[in-house]
Amino acid sequence: MRAAEVVSLGRSGLPVSRLGLGLASLGGMYAPVATARAVATVDAAWEHGVRLYDTAPVYGYGRSESVAGLALRPRPRDEYVLCTKVGRLIEPGGPDTQTIWADPPPGLGPRLDYSYPAVLRSVEESLERLGLDRVDVLHVHDPDEDYPTALGEAYRALAELRAAGVVRAVSIGVNHADVAARFLREAPAPGPDCVLLAGRYTLLDQSGLAELLPLALARNVAVLAAGVFQSGLLADPRPGAAYGYAEVPTALLDRIAALRAVCARYAVPPLAAALQFPLGHPAVATVLVGARAPEEVTENARLLDHPVPPALWRDLKSLRLLPENAPTPE
Repeated sequence: MRAAEVVSLGRSGLPVSRLGLGLASLGGMYAPVATARAVATVDAAWEHGVRLYDTAPVYGYGRSESVAGLALRPRPRDEYVLCTKVGRLIEPGGPDTQTIWADPPPGLGPRLDYSYPAVLRSVEESLERLGLDRVDVLHVHDPDEDYPTALGEAYRALAELRAAGVVRAVSIGVNHADVAARFLREAPAPGPDCVLLAGRYTLLDQSGLAELLPLALARNVAVLAAGVFQSGLLADPRPGAAYGYAEVPTALLDRIAALRAVCARYAVPPLAAALQFPLGHPAVATVLVGARAPEEVTENARLLDHPVPPALWRDLKSLRLLPENAPTPE
């Protein structure tokens, strides 16, 4: 399995690479990234055949989109797929700030707004920051923050942009599989073309398997799997580290240790298994992985290409570390 392998993004028909680059880190998630380093990171992704890039207005309060545009504008526009999001406007005094962004632009902050006019304004402002004439995929970002408005107004705005040919695909970006499944069921036809699912179809969490992934497959809705490294927990499961928990549960640490032991038996880096596992499901088109330096992109491409024997997946299932019905890469 290679990073540059190209597949269709569900019914949208957009050609995407199996490995996508998430651009949150380049917006300064947890630590600032110098502009030159950020551009070099995108350049490295391009050299490895990555042709899917995902950003959002809230990532660094506009910085991620600005860097994305700076790095991608010299590239042939029809040779990559660019995604951004709606649901948060970046404006002076925006009150819905997040502590994870290092050194945000002074005076600016996000404001949650899924209304029809706010979505149209958000798209215009994203294009200004990107310095591009279009994006290919628009996600409704975290629709559970205001589900009725996200479904009734944000989706309607994006569906109209799709019908007018302004964007090729409409999507939702979610952290909860049940929210995504509900949105797919309740959105007016033809519904979203894809779903960005963060952290809910991974080696540690298969909650997307029961309802969302079968529903997406039946409707030819492509899934973009993100958060597959579980915020670093798979790479470095230290007992004192939080990884989104007040304290990592002992049972989870034990499960990770068992996963790592199986990987060690077959000389497979745990992160290689983590990257490749979601792609075993036919609904999953691509894995989105962030990076903050060129060498991280190179390592992710190497991990995606690392051989994983079928026996490893069988062992994980026999130990009940994966569900028996979870499809695994061939």
